[in-house]
Parts: sequence; structure tokens; C-alpha cells
Amino acid sequence: MRESVAKLKVLLLYPKFPETFWSFRHALPFLGKRSAYPPLGLLTVSAFLPPHWERRLVDLNVEELRDKDLAWADVAFLSAMLVQSPSLSDLIARCRTSGVRTVVGGPITSAAHDAYRGADHIVQGEAEGIVGDLVRELESGRGRPFYSSTGWTDMARVPPPDWHLARMRRYSAMPVQYSRGCPFSCEFCDIIELFGRTPRTKTAGQVLREFDRLHELGWRGSVFIVDDNFVGNKKAIKALLPRLADWMDSHGDPFALFTQASINMADDEELLALMRAARFNKVFVGIETPVKESHRAAGKYQNVNTDLLGSVRRIQECGMEVMGGFILGFDQDPPEIFERQIAFIKEAAIPISMVGLLTALPNTRLWRRLSGEGRILRQSLGDNTAALLNFIPRMDAETLLAGYREVMASLYNPKEYFERARLLLSRLGPSSKGRRTISDYLAMVRSFVRQGIFSGYRMAYWRFLGTTLFRTRRHLGLAVTLAIMGHHFFILTRRMGQEPRD
Repeated sequence: MRESVAKLKVLLLYPKFPETFWSFRHALPFLGKRSAYPPLGLLTVSAFLPPHWERRLVDLNVEELRDKDLAWADVAFLSAMLVQSPSLSDLIARCRTSGVRTVVGGPITSAAHDAYRGADHIVQGEAEGIVGDLVRELESGRGRPFYSSTGWTDMARVPPPDWHLARMRRYSAMPVQYSRGCPFSCEFCDIIELFGRTPRTKTAGQVLREFDRLHELGWRGSVFIVDDNFVGNKKAIKALLPRLADWMDSHGDPFALFTQASINMADDEELLALMRAARFNKVFVGIETPVKESHRAAGKYQNVNTDLLGSVRRIQECGMEVMGGFILGFDQDPPEIFERQIAFIKEAAIPISMVGLLTALPNTRLWRRLSGEGRILRQSLGDNTAALLNFIPRMDAETLLAGYREVMASLYNPKEYFERARLLLSRLGPSSKGRRTISDYLAMVRSFVRQGIFSGYRMAYWRFLGTTLFRTRRHLGLAVTLAIMGHHFFILTRRMGQEPRD
């Protein structure tokens, strides 16, 4: 192992994502991009490191790790989610062979996972409260095997991430975090275990400074507000949103915003109007299931006490596309759950529907309950669309897996997908046009050629675009984007073993 020096060279390493529904691997090439967004956690930790330390980012999702990168480094900082565990394990082994010390953090360290067992230093919890001790001890050549956060981070003290380290042109969006934590208590969710149930927010000034920094670095296009529940603290959000709207006005709308939020956002007309004024054009919502008994048993009461279809429609009519998260495998799922999920998603007009199997994530209430019932089979892979169960379901397992595949084959049949997209565009209220980038126009041309000429679903594609052109022309750009996203889903669904029918 190398002798430590006060001026350390830090290699920030982000493991590769496997091919999943979340990776959008088959959609990104249309935009000339390689990954959705850079690793916000690592870039935030970098901002806390001493200014005299040198640092480099290597994100394996957009570039290769070279031997000369390892030869340059004194220590490697790695962060990962469960789904990245195979790549993480390989990176740690490669660093060890090269004599580079490794510091591993991120969501994966909240679980006892073999992938990070070979690391020299493990960080568990929010890094901001640990990084000071870690820096001092690394500089002194010591460093403990294990660091654990003892409290929650004061978000008002978090600096802007070191975005300048990222190869920004290789990503389709830039990430910004406003808050951590969620006020709800869903049994299957690990967010409340990682970040607590009291949303902690940055100040509006912090967020605007981060927007300023992205703008100065030349970023134009999508910005993902990565909060797990952006509307968790409505009072704070309503104070922030007018500031964002003013910033957008004064800078000529350089960004298009999207985020994640709970369905109860639809109950607040003022909130919806403020989000649209701030240039939010889409939101991911955890809808999960049309079965109220499943919501109630999982503790997702915000979904029990609302008209889900009506809520989705109100968001759409306000000009924001709804992307939906759905789950199969609840104990309360009736035999007809598969047909009900398909019917709900179709009626709700949600083209991008992330349907996954229920998975018991480590340290969640679901994991603890199923462990107590002797129903845990294996560690979660972190990918709930992998058609692999990590617990014993109430429904026959083969029936559940076969039903899941049939749901995916139905939803991502090109004809059915484009019909949902058409219905969405007919409902969607006036959207912020935003500023088109060169990559947007190139994506449109690539789509016309690859999907409109060479794909097996080209007839359904042209019918969809033709209908859009004559009925909802103002949404033509979004229509092409949805078509491109659909291409990714069509490929992955086919690889699940169910060929989508043209």
C-alpha cells in the first residue's frame, strides 16, 4: 500500500449499472448520451474534500477505468446502490491489485453485502457528518475500517456538487437535490430508513446557487430534482417554487425540471400551479397498485385516501407528464391483479410505467416482517424488474412471475404503448416549451430513421406521430421523446421472453 501524503489524489469511482428498465440504455444513444445523470453523491462528497486534494471522476457508465487512472490515485472513493454490486466488487478488487486504498459508501453499505467486503474503509450513513474525520485520518495514514454517521445532515451546510468533474455532455440530465427524507411510512421503502421521516431541506438560496453553477458550466436541458419526495415539505416547497420560476424567467428557460413526488400533490391546486410556473414538465409518482387493501397493509395511506385515476389526471391536465411506479406481489393481490394493473395503467394514460415485483430491501419494515415469518429467500439484487423474487409470496411464485411477464408484454406492445402515449398527449395541459438543444434535434432525426424506417413497429410509430401532428401538434417534441423511451422498453420486454406484438 502506498505511503499516505497530506495532499492526496482521490479517484471518485462510480460502478456500472446493468441493463435494466431504469438504465434507459437503448434510448440514450438517440440523444447522443451514455448515461442518465452523473453520480450526485460522489460529486457532493468531493465538494467537502480539502481544496488542496486533487480529484478525478471516473463514471464507468460513460467511460472506461484506465490503468493510468489507478496509477495516479492514492485513494479511491466509491459509492453504489445494490443493483451496482457486481461492478462495485470488481472495482474494489482492481483497486486492491493496484495498491489503491478504497473508501466505500452509498446506499449499498446500509446492508451487509459481500460486494464491499474487500474495501479498506466503509462509510455507513450520510457522509457529510463523517468526511471531516475521514479526511484527517486518511491524511495521517491511519483510517478506521468503519465509519458510521450518528445523526442527520443539516442540509443548509451542503455545498454545491463538483459538477465540473463530470463529462457533462455525456449525460441526458443534471441532478440537483433539495431535500432528504419523506413524511410517509411505506413498509417496502428504504428511504425513510436511510434519511428519516422528517424532510430536511436546503435553502432557496442554495438551490439557486446550484442552478447558477450549472448555467455557468454551460448546461442546458433537463435537470432532475432527485428528492425521493419533492413535496414532502409543502410549506418549504411553496416558498422555493416562486424563486425558481423567477430564475427561469430571468435566464431564458435554460432548464426543464422533473422530479419524484407522492400522489397527494394532486390535491393541492396551488402547488401544481407553482410547479408548472417553475417549469416542471414531468413527475414520477409511486402509485404501486389499484388495490386499496395492498396500500393499507403497506402503510401507504396517501394512496388509500385518494382517487388515484383522478389524481393522475389532474397532474396531467396541469401540464405535467406522470411516470408511474407499480408493484406486483403484495400479499393482498387478488388473482385478477394482472388484468387490473393493465387496465388501470391504460385508463390512467401512463406510457412510462415502471412495473416491478415487490422486493424486500434490507432494513425495511417489509424485510423485518418477512424475516420474522421465515419468507426471505435471498439478498435483494436492487432491481425489481429482474423477474426474480427474493421472498416467498402468498401467490404461487410461478403464477406471479408468469403474470408479471404478461403485464410487461401487454404494456410494452408497441401498439398499446403508443395508444397510452396518444391518450396522455390529448389530456396534457399546456406545457413549458423550454429550450431545444442540438441533441434534441439529432434525437428526432435518429428516431425518424431508426424507428420510422428500420423498426418492426414502424407502422404504429408513424400512426402515433401522425395523430400527434394533426391533433396535439404542440406536444410533437414530447411525442418523439416518448417514442424513443418506448424503444428502450420494447427491447427489454422482448428480452424478458415475451416478444411485444407489432
